[in-house]
Amino acid sequence: MADSSFDIVSKVDKMEADNAVNQAKKEIEQRYDFKGVGASVDWSGDDLLLKASSEERVGAVLDVLQSKLIKRGISLKSLDAGKPFPSGKEFRIEAKLKNGIEQDAAKKISKIIRDEAPKSIKSQIQGDELRVSSKSRDDLQATIALLKGKDLEVDLQFVNFR
Repeated sequence: MADSSFDIVSKVDKMEADNAVNQAKKEIEQRYDFKGVGASVDWSGDDLLLKASSEERVGAVLDVLQSKLIKRGISLKSLDAGKPFPSGKEFRIEAKLKNGIEQDAAKKISKIIRDEAPKSIKSQIQGDELRVSSKSRDDLQATIALLKGKDLEVDLQFVNFR
């Protein structure tokens, strides 16, 4: 019998992220406490730029964005937001949406699989994702449950279950 397998990936749905950013922009335009503080969210590719006139206001803009991402089903583990920094007369936060599993995180996940998953499981790193295979589908499902139970710094999705 052929091996069964699945892939572990970390991807952000672009359309959902775009919807979340647009909803955050709308809320920022409409809310009274953001009037006259130059609050905005700019989005290009995977990079986000949050601006406001004070450090507290730019933090509030980040809170609005985070709440919209959560409502759209995007994990905050996928958002890499920096610290507020002054730029001229305004404060800014640069944020990035993370796609793909970084090498060191992939090695950690692979080690967890080696140490704690059933012995028939094999994992290999393929670029920015992991392929996990075994003869037993039950072992693969146990591995998925194991990884879902761990608190990793990466948002994981399990795809291509064959």
